[in-house]
Amino acid sequence: MITVHLKYEIDPDKLDDFEEYGRRWVVLVNRFGGIHHGYFLPSEGDSDIAYALFSFPGLAEYEVYRKASATDAECQAAFELARTTRCIKRYERRFLRPLDLDPAPSIGAEGH
Repeated sequence: MITVHLKYEIDPDKLDDFEEYGRRWVVLVNRFGGIHHGYFLPSEGDSDIAYALFSFPGLAEYEVYRKASATDAECQAAFELARTTRCIKRYERRFLRPLDLDPAPSIGAEGH
């Protein structure tokens, strides 16, 4: 599994536009076979930072989504919303993997 972590620097005066952008992407990622874990918006503290997390079974499935989103009309409309409203100033994308919580110790692992 691969989880994409997005950190956004947003325009706090355009929070409504960013919320609409996020609502669209939750639906779109799920439609393309991912699991969207949600958008996390400013509450206390920084007023211009937001986050999003979504997962795909693996990097190959994520790449299929990325290629498909480049030509999908609804995805392009979501991108255009962000471009025209300028609700997003910049973003960072990280790829994470979940911790394997398998309780069975590895062969040769003694007390670790």
